[in-house]
Amino acid sequence: MCVALPGIVEKIEDNNVIVDFSGNKVRAFGGFCKLAPGDRVLVHAGCVLQVVSQSEAEELESILKDIDVIGGGTPVRDVRSFADEAAGAVL
Repeated sequence: MCVALPGIVEKIEDNNVIVDFSGNKVRAFGGFCKLAPGDRVLVHAGCVLQVVSQSEAEELESILKDIDVIGGGTPVRDVRSFADEAAGAVL
């Protein structure tokens, strides 16, 4: 299963964007969507897939946290670290 993680666009550089995942800043390809700084987005495999509302992003973050508590598996911070590696250079 693939997971797209919610983040916040911080900066736009041509077709690339800097996305903040709870303090982890990652460069991602943003050329598939019209983006602006402050947009809440879903990122998968180093690409911004879509812009989401604040409430959708919060709901997804809550689900990810619930999975961590229920599953007792990989903490959310480790999932985000994996996303950083998949997206390219961590800033």
